[in-house]
Amino acid sequence: MRVQSLTLAAAAAALLASAPAALPSAPAAGPSGSRAPAVREGAVGAADLLAKTRDCAAVSRGRYRTDDGTPAEIPVCGTGSAVFWKADMDIDCDGRPGSLCNDRTDPLFSDSTAFQQSDGRYLSAETLPYIVVPAASAVWNHRNHGIGAGSAAAVIYRDRVQYAVVGDTGPSDIIGEASYATAKALGIRPDPRGGGTPSGVTYIVFKNSRVSPIEDHAAAVTAGERLARTFVSGG
Repeated sequence: MRVQSLTLAAAAAALLASAPAALPSAPAAGPSGSRAPAVREGAVGAADLLAKTRDCAAVSRGRYRTDDGTPAEIPVCGTGSAVFWKADMDIDCDGRPGSLCNDRTDPLFSDSTAFQQSDGRYLSAETLPYIVVPAASAVWNHRNHGIGAGSAAAVIYRDRVQYAVVGDTGPSDIIGEASYATAKALGIRPDPRGGGTPSGVTYIVFKNSRVSPIEDHAAAVTAGERLARTFVSGG
């Protein structure tokens, strides 16, 4: 959960310059969800997914900022089977501390996430691809669209597709954030201090889906690819 001001982002960059039904779990990732994500996943191409997000039927009542101090310009769009938005990507390094995500590597680090994995521990941003949705507000309430803990998502950047889950919530007025593992798999600089990208990321979240257990990335890929095929086909 990150509130990143433009001043903080610029300073960090300068410093561095110097309850729906659960989908069945697929075999593979261990109980800790520690499997490293592939650079590219599944057979549904980025171009096919992006073609379905060209037009926006807004489902949010207003628009979101990408960071503190920026204009509110980003709507949440909807189709019959998914919601999506196009934004930047800030790096969420919150959750269970590790060698890459901790209070030494991330000045905004929090050792908790909005949702927990099956053993009660918080998610690991450095090993689990997940995205962040804005906290429910008058602008948009994700729960009203069948979106919640473990919802399957596809994240597109350039020609890469990464499947993920909804794993955390952020400020109610800011959108565009994903875990360290998501960014790394997409070729985006994952450092929480000035990493990320200022634009060009499309987030698609599939309604009424839930990966169980939430930390099983292989299950997220299986579910995400199946739902992405339906999305592309117009189902």
